[in-house]
Amino acid sequence: MADLRTRILAGETLIGVFSDLASPMAVELCGRAGFDWAVLDLEHGAATETDLLALLYAAGTTSMAAVVRAQSAERLRVGRALDLGAEGIMLPQLKSIDEVREAVSYLRYPPAGQRGVALRTRGGGLGSLSHGEVVEVVNDRVVGIVQIESGGTVAEADAIAALPEVDVLFVGPADLTHSLGIPGRFGETQYLDALRTVVTACQAHGKAAGILIYDAVALPPLLDMGFRFIGLGSEGSFVSAGARTMLEAAARAALA
Repeated sequence: MADLRTRILAGETLIGVFSDLASPMAVELCGRAGFDWAVLDLEHGAATETDLLALLYAAGTTSMAAVVRAQSAERLRVGRALDLGAEGIMLPQLKSIDEVREAVSYLRYPPAGQRGVALRTRGGGLGSLSHGEVVEVVNDRVVGIVQIESGGTVAEADAIAALPEVDVLFVGPADLTHSLGIPGRFGETQYLDALRTVVTACQAHGKAAGILIYDAVALPPLLDMGFRFIGLGSEGSFVSAGARTMLEAAARAALA
């Protein structure tokens, strides 16, 4: 199977999940379920950098690609996740095109970026690649995902999508609606217009528009709008929903 970046740039619709439980087994279960990608969430999930290697190993037992949402878009945060073997990085809480340019420069080895070179890391091939190969092979497959979480980044969506280091513009619905002054009101025209702005920018530059949802009913309208890198909930939401469903079924059976 082609690597994740190749599939994104080929225009495939890719369905993923957010990993928030810091559990290698939960990551493996999601991979075996057939998700295309998982975001190992170090920003809001339970995992820390200490947990990250085990989560990456778990994803590696499946065909599911592993992307890391860094705690913040700092060079060392990004570099550590890539060195441990992340296939891509999701960059949160960027407020302007200048911040985006700086952050995405950490994704690739020189001369394309300013990622520190270390050939004996997992992300560098564990010593199996030469200096020339590591630049050509590794740089080409790193996925760059920029979160769109504010009115400012919506306004600069076209400029962000034009950057060669950016493959996905990923809407954070909660943060974006709060930034727009309409917290949690996902049906508001202002929010829907912002989504369309992001999709238009991505389509103009051959990039993918992404978003996270927690209800599969919302999927068809987003596909129709042009989103094609879509997260369907998180491990924690699956456990919670499954537990509630089982208890509700048990309660109905007890009352029958």
